[in-house]
Amino acid sequence: MARPRNIKSSFIKTPSTFFTFLPVSPFTSLLNKFPSLRIHMPYSSSRPRSYLFVIFLLILLSLLMLSVLRLVSDSQKPSQCPSFLTLLSPPTSHPPFASLSSKNHEPVVLSRSATMPLPAHPVSGNATAEEAEFWAQPDGEGYRPCLDFTIQYRKASAKISKEKQKFLVVVVLGGLNQQRNQIVDAVVIARILEAALIVPVLAVDQIWKDESEFSEIFDLNRGGVLILGGIYSKLSKNLPLDLQKLRCKVAFHALRFVSPIQELGDKFARRLWIKGPYIALHLRLEKDVWVRSGCLTGLGPEQDDIIRKIRETQPKLLTDRLNMTNTQRRLAGLCPLNALQVARLIKALGAPRTAQVYRAGGEPFGGAQALQGLVEEFPNVVTKEMLAREGELLPYINQSSAMAALDYIVSLSSDVFLPSNGGNMASAIQGHRAYVGHRKFVRANHRGMVGLFEDTSISEAEFRSIVKKMHRRYQGQPEKRTTKRSSSDVTAYPMPECMCRHGIRSLQKI
Repeated sequence: MARPRNIKSSFIKTPSTFFTFLPVSPFTSLLNKFPSLRIHMPYSSSRPRSYLFVIFLLILLSLLMLSVLRLVSDSQKPSQCPSFLTLLSPPTSHPPFASLSSKNHEPVVLSRSATMPLPAHPVSGNATAEEAEFWAQPDGEGYRPCLDFTIQYRKASAKISKEKQKFLVVVVLGGLNQQRNQIVDAVVIARILEAALIVPVLAVDQIWKDESEFSEIFDLNRGGVLILGGIYSKLSKNLPLDLQKLRCKVAFHALRFVSPIQELGDKFARRLWIKGPYIALHLRLEKDVWVRSGCLTGLGPEQDDIIRKIRETQPKLLTDRLNMTNTQRRLAGLCPLNALQVARLIKALGAPRTAQVYRAGGEPFGGAQALQGLVEEFPNVVTKEMLAREGELLPYINQSSAMAALDYIVSLSSDVFLPSNGGNMASAIQGHRAYVGHRKFVRANHRGMVGLFEDTSISEAEFRSIVKKMHRRYQGQPEKRTTKRSSSDVTAYPMPECMCRHGIRSLQKI
């Protein structure tokens, strides 16, 4: 058997990538017979030999099945393989459109194939001027999605879709939003390599420990969406225009949650929405976040000592900048905001005390103590567990990816979204909210806020004034990716590659 080719591309950086190309149908049949096949991986940068052996075994079995199928009938049609091939060539039929009102009452027109949030609430006439400013949505400046691919790209895609002669084997790692990013990368890599794409396995690491199957989280049967299985590559963020549009199409149109998860998330969002506007806060207060960040928890010496001991016994969990102390990290703005700091921030921006607050994220390290500062300022804090009715969450107990998917859905429909720290979910929701009409997304200025939080000499009124001024341009207004650093992803900053001011005609090709 030939060794996998070492694929080189100016768009792909591959420190240790494993690509395999095989005929589609026998491999698909194999996956259907063994849907629960998984690879368990330790939290390590090196891949175990057992992982490569399993992939090799799958390839060997698929070749054997191919030989059997050819002996049975040369004329037999190949079984259909869930793939992203339909993503490569936009459909010729025009789907119906949905609209969403923007700040200036112009309709934000989107294909219904895009995952849409509930509409933002109009500002209440009973709101104070400060509250009205807080709930007001940013001006989208007339930007709309535009995914019109070039003629050359569409012709090449049609050829790939017709031939279907090879596919790319990958393995998805990490939590939900890491998986989403890897799916987008894998689709683009498959398009560059002119391959159909299939995802056989999910990996489990020591942090997430989620046994969910990919098909239990993502919809494989809508719009040509597939299964995913793992890449160890760093795809360049500066791609040709058609490939940037492909990234947006995968992220915002093709990749959807399975119906039971989407419907349950929608129910939670409606239960909040029906009562009025709500804020979604993605609070990164879990134990592994404090271990990875190298920051103090703010919960006292006893809790900080627990985190310090974990770091000492597992030094690889500390992400980067190993030469910095926790004080240096905090002053540089590299630490997550704690619950009290988030409460002070949204209060300064004008959030009323009676506001509904949805808390996304896992169980905070320190339990109720970690959330005390937020709950005291905003008593109407709810979680998915509090919104759920009896038995609704039972199918997803101990499934962190499914729980994160529910958080994503509810957060997407919120009137205001604020993450306590950067990360994959923050970036994903930032881009998604921009794409569907520039919904309000507050990006906290961590470095600027450090001094304000610690300065006890300024009055509350002065604190509010400084905070508002500091965040005036960081509340979801249109931002071009080309004005950011080169590593910025188009799925976080969809302008200008995936959004333009050319009217709705270009949308008809989505």
